[in-house]
Amino acid sequence: MTTQPPAEPPAASSPEPESTALDWLVRQRGGGFGAADEAALQAWLAADEAHGKAFARWQRDWDALDALPAEGVRSLRKKLAGDKAAAQARSHRRAWWHQLTALAPQGAVAAAALVVCCGGYLAWNHWQQPVFAQSFATARGQQLELTLPDATHLRLDTASRAEVIFHRRRRELRLPEGQTELQVKSDPSRPFDVWAGPLRITVVGTRFSVRHTPGIAGNQNVRVAVEEGRVRVAGDGAAVELRGGQQIVSDAAGRLGAVTAVPAAGIAPWRDSRVSFDNASVAQALAEFERYGPAKLIVRDPAVAALRVTGTFDPRRLDNFSRALPQVLPVRLREHDGMTEIVSAK
Repeated sequence: MTTQPPAEPPAASSPEPESTALDWLVRQRGGGFGAADEAALQAWLAADEAHGKAFARWQRDWDALDALPAEGVRSLRKKLAGDKAAAQARSHRRAWWHQLTALAPQGAVAAAALVVCCGGYLAWNHWQQPVFAQSFATARGQQLELTLPDATHLRLDTASRAEVIFHRRRRELRLPEGQTELQVKSDPSRPFDVWAGPLRITVVGTRFSVRHTPGIAGNQNVRVAVEEGRVRVAGDGAAVELRGGQQIVSDAAGRLGAVTAVPAAGIAPWRDSRVSFDNASVAQALAEFERYGPAKLIVRDPAVAALRVTGTFDPRRLDNFSRALPQVLPVRLREHDGMTEIVSAK
């Protein structure tokens, strides 16, 4: 086989972010990475946009190894860890990875690494094939509760879709739309990843909820809330670890907000036929009610639509919401054509 020259380093403001990013990743994935380490990593990522991009590139290469047989993964990661321990070998480590990218396109880096470092695996396709794949969906006003083949408990809220794919070395769930609550069965050898919009949520065993409603104007963000256990939430160049009682919200581009406490209503009030609003606009509240069924409530005045509302309501009993609204906001209700319009009280 003809050896090709190493590929050019990934684009960055300087070579330093690439090397440092890989050092951080090896430390993070190697175990014993505490809260102080995570804080230092986040500070480094925030210091320069190039840091976050370099870290994300190495994450993609590293995560590609998850599809390989266990023995091959151990061999590759042991090599990375050994390279990291010796400062004088940094250039060799970068050349090793970049040579792999020169031998194969980005999407095939893991395959090339397997051949070079593990002598080749004829059963590559065997490990790539899913062992379970199924899609689930709920109609408006419907909820679904089921147990997956790995004993993970899945619950879908109304108007939600989930795509579940299990491989021999990893488990995935994609949430294109809606809300889900998961109680993931612990299996350290097969991490469970949830993909919701721009976010990747990685767990081993925990109970948490994810909301991703890109179709609702003003509520296209992604919310992750943890009831027990821990999850790792990765977005646009940054990642945080959430523990029980914590939640985080990202914007539509994957930029993570601050970690906050789960509200009193819990991680998934919809489990008990409740919707909870915290300073939501009237327009957002009506859009949320519409996910559960015809609300027969409308608002045409932009000023009224922008008024804010806080509270927890039963989407099946909108008469309670309708009665409460004029008591807390300067609005009144006007009936016409079988609909109730929310108008200004002025």
